[in-house]
Amino acid sequence: MAYISEATEDDTIKLLKDLLDYYEVRYEYEIENSGEYSKVYGRCKDIMERILYNKNPLASAAVELKEKFSSTYLSAQIDLMLKMQSENPTEAIGKAKELVESCCKTILDEKGVEWDKNWDVGQLTGETVKLLKLMPKDIPDTTSAASEMKAILGNLRAIATNLAALRNPYGSGHGKSASYKGLEERHAKLAVGSSITH
Repeated sequence: MAYISEATEDDTIKLLKDLLDYYEVRYEYEIENSGEYSKVYGRCKDIMERILYNKNPLASAAVELKEKFSSTYLSAQIDLMLKMQSENPTEAIGKAKELVESCCKTILDEKGVEWDKNWDVGQLTGETVKLLKLMPKDIPDTTSAASEMKAILGNLRAIATNLAALRNPYGSGHGKSASYKGLEERHAKLAVGSSITH
């Protein structure tokens, strides 16, 4: 409390968020199995996400994504990815590609569609947009602004494919030589933002 009374707002938010992150990692069993602590933690997490939402528009999209998929694993991956943007851009770029994969697999599982573990991101995204009827061919030519909508839908799959292409040389998941120089925070934010809004 003494620190908070003198710290800047940004430093206070960072401290409280880091404490919540620490609690999530160290006391996962308590969160999942203790009614009292779980409720308090949930309220604190909601407050923190509202604060982050006001400070960072991308955080609001992340909150929505976590709510839609309601998965402990995905929520943890999204939080880690957002944190890694500045701390470790290489890791964030890798996580961005993995998030798209996880979301596609989750959607396909929920709809009872079998997928092959050897599919790449392009194949996973292709099957998912086909299932959701988000293919350019799903827009009738007679629809107003059909060509623009078809172009946008075509780019949805391209975003995922290009995230994978970016991840291969610049993201985590592949070994790098000692001379490797990663991309910067701004590149990681582009990848993370693309994966969350995709």
